[in-house]
Amino acid sequence: MKKTMHVTWLGEQRYVGVSESGHQLLIDNSPVKVGVSPMEALLGALATCTAYDVVEVMKKKRVPLTSYRIEVEGERAETHPRRYTRITVRHIASGEGLTEDALSRAAHLSHEKYCSVAASLNSEIMLETRVE
Repeated sequence: MKKTMHVTWLGEQRYVGVSESGHQLLIDNSPVKVGVSPMEALLGALATCTAYDVVEVMKKKRVPLTSYRIEVEGERAETHPRRYTRITVRHIASGEGLTEDALSRAAHLSHEKYCSVAASLNSEIMLETRVE
């Protein structure tokens, strides 16, 4: 299954990405930002991917969440390409009957089995560059 995103330069270091479904994402690394940076978008992708999984796992366990948020912190290398060297994902939730153990199991299940963004970050990806 392929996914596509078309990214267009808007000037300075500002870009708009348009997904195949027509949804837009503003990526901005300009001095005056009006969107998220590419590296912030990567953290957001990881957080939302695992959030989908955790919410679904808790629903299937019949422990609905009344509140849920994820805090993601990435540490970057000092030298280029300044990739993330460590990412910490904190799952913070509440709900009737929710235990820390149940939330922990759901989070680990997501990160180890279901979250495609986490799996992509943990693997070597064949990256092909073409110039037209």
